Amino acid sequence: MDLLIDYLTTHYNKTNFSADNLVAGIVPHDDFLYSGAVSFPLFKLIKTKEVVIFGVTHGSVKRAVGDLQNVLILDSFDQWTGPYGAVNVSPLRDKIKTSLDEKCYIVNDSAHILEHSIESLLPYLQHYNRDFKITSIMVTKTPFETMEEMSSQLSDIITAYITENNLKLGEDIFFLFSNDCNHYGTDFSNTPYGIDAAGHKQATDNDKRIANECFNGTIDKNKITKFTEELWPELGKTEHPPLWCGRYPITLGLLTTTKVVNKINGGGLTGNVFRYSDTFTEMVLPVKGTSMGTTAPFSLEHWVGFLSTGFYLK
Repeated sequence: MDLLIDYLTTHYNKTNFSADNLVAGIVPHDDFLYSGAVSFPLFKLIKTKEVVIFGVTHGSVKRAVGDLQNVLILDSFDQWTGPYGAVNVSPLRDKIKTSLDEKCYIVNDSAHILEHSIESLLPYLQHYNRDFKITSIMVTKTPFETMEEMSSQLSDIITAYITENNLKLGEDIFFLFSNDCNHYGTDFSNTPYGIDAAGHKQATDNDKRIANECFNGTIDKNKITKFTEELWPELGKTEHPPLWCGRYPITLGLLTTTKVVNKINGGGLTGNVFRYSDTFTEMVLPVKGTSMGTTAPFSLEHWVGFLSTGFYLK
């Protein structure tokens, strides 16, 4: 991680975004050597005491533990593993367990062990803050109306926790939404624009359009609803919705965070898209001397998009 961050600091430190009033963000979870340059602008700004992470429930988890839906998946670990030592779990997790409606969540350590969308964010967070705590929330496919109710309950619980512990948004606690954008190509059975350079441009332009329209500016329910209409295939609003694996964590994360912010200070959120790219465009970062590798190829027939976004107190 030290070598990776040193490389990113040397080559990708020209664009600087403000850390003032930054309280939440979207980051990718793919291989570091693919997505590092997109993750870096946000991670370097996060130095809070604890982070609430909304993660994906990937297909590998579903195949192993069943296609869980309409629930959040929590863990029961005392600690997680990071490159610089153990990562502690926040007391907020157990507060959620005791306060959230029991029908809204399950505890499944096996699912968390198999899932990479949360674990892969910890090395970045720990690099910048050796002493931080996490609350890990895996989000499954859930109807929007159910997410509304979940987010209302979660926001009440989180707000009470913040108030009881005299925490400040963005300074003491941060919210992260784990996501990789379009998974495009024959391996994903997702080639609506073809698998040539023109198709790649059309698909990545569509990802950028969605990000700009849904995450820039004031974040409200209408904008979150638009995001679901763009990305949730079950709604049938888009003929070829891009395969963003974080479509459910982003939705629940934004619903919850906007409600927490409103309850804490009566305000809202405004978004700023930091950077978008993809594995074909970025290729592999030439960081030498690490054991980091890649777990998938990149080509016009197989690529994945990445996005980093910051959300600020309005």
